[in-house]
Amino acid sequence: MTAAAKPTLLQALGDKRMVAVLFLSFASGLPFNLTGFTLQAWLASSGLSIRTIGLFSLVALPLNFKFLWAPLLDRYLPPILGRRRGWILIFQACLTVCIGAMGFCSPTRELYVLGVLALLLAFLSASQDIVIDAYRVDTIPVSERGVAAAAAAFGYRTAAMLAGSVLVLIAAWVDWQSAFLFVACFMAATMLSTLRAPEPDAPGHPPHTLADAVWHPLRALLKQKGVWGFLALVLLYKVGDALALSLYSTFMIKGVGFSLEELSIAGKLNMTISTMIGLAFGGFMYIRWGVFRSLLVFGIGQSLTNLLYMWLALAGKKVWLLVLATSVDTMVGGMGQAAFVAFLVSLCSADFSATQYALLSALATLPRNVTGWIAGHLVPVIGWPHFFVVTCLIAAPGLILLVILRRPLQELGAREAASA
Repeated sequence: MTAAAKPTLLQALGDKRMVAVLFLSFASGLPFNLTGFTLQAWLASSGLSIRTIGLFSLVALPLNFKFLWAPLLDRYLPPILGRRRGWILIFQACLTVCIGAMGFCSPTRELYVLGVLALLLAFLSASQDIVIDAYRVDTIPVSERGVAAAAAAFGYRTAAMLAGSVLVLIAAWVDWQSAFLFVACFMAATMLSTLRAPEPDAPGHPPHTLADAVWHPLRALLKQKGVWGFLALVLLYKVGDALALSLYSTFMIKGVGFSLEELSIAGKLNMTISTMIGLAFGGFMYIRWGVFRSLLVFGIGQSLTNLLYMWLALAGKKVWLLVLATSVDTMVGGMGQAAFVAFLVSLCSADFSATQYALLSALATLPRNVTGWIAGHLVPVIGWPHFFVVTCLIAAPGLILLVILRRPLQELGAREAASA
């Protein structure tokens, strides 16, 4: 890519398409913690066992199977707005209702009802993610993908913080019902950003049949050079990070003894700010370094920072150490996330962006959504300090694979530059 082909950072950030990606990613991030961090905090503060909490982490599994219905969203046009924005608006309305309904449940009296609603929330959230991710692929030019990945993750993490730390703080000060209604109101407000988002300049062509919507994106993806190695990398790259954070709330509340207020302010809020800094830097360095170098440097950092939680487990309840561990870990994790999302987008085409990105992102989030169950059985056996050592070591296969795929990744970057 020539220097002239690359927009400056200010030019990219001033693009109205980038603003749309930012706000739509905010909508995508709102439901995230409601089946993860927030749900864990609610269950842990209600006195449920670690095994039960670990089992509840499986309600997020629809995020890993969203590629099964993604072809429907590629093939069929919604009755309102455009190919992508119409579906986004529909799912946002459904999410508003579901989030509000969850607030009226009790983990001790209506655990099964809460589980069903959480599962439905995960399905709707996954469906919204499908079309928002596809909108980003269709809208953002190749030369701005690194910045778009950072903007998307920035909006996503901001919303996740709002539905995480702020919600838990409201629950601690008032009650859980008010907290969930608060997030439901924000979810409803995101529909305005969908209505104002611009249509893509080249939105792609819907497949002619449902069979085409299923097989053509899969065939196009598998025809790419080095794709099997890329798919393995998608699965393994963030597995250590996912395992370390799979029982984050449970570790902080039950393992160390922090209160909901301390966890919300010194922990989750601090994590979000640090992640934003990491995302901005990661997106900037992706443009400078390219896909291989940025993934390698940030991947090594992600692995080593898990040991900070081991230090916290050994040291006990120290707020300053909580701030240090979460700041460094999530800042480096944000850098890796910006590079990783840009890598995923580079594997997609506009005609089948919903299905292809859904498949790739589902593969990427599989470790995050199954490791909670694994961690729930592993921690009682080996303890928290040894658990975080395991999370550091388990990242090694992904890093080794990354080094093996150095040449194919450099060729992928060259193909991106040529297409730009």
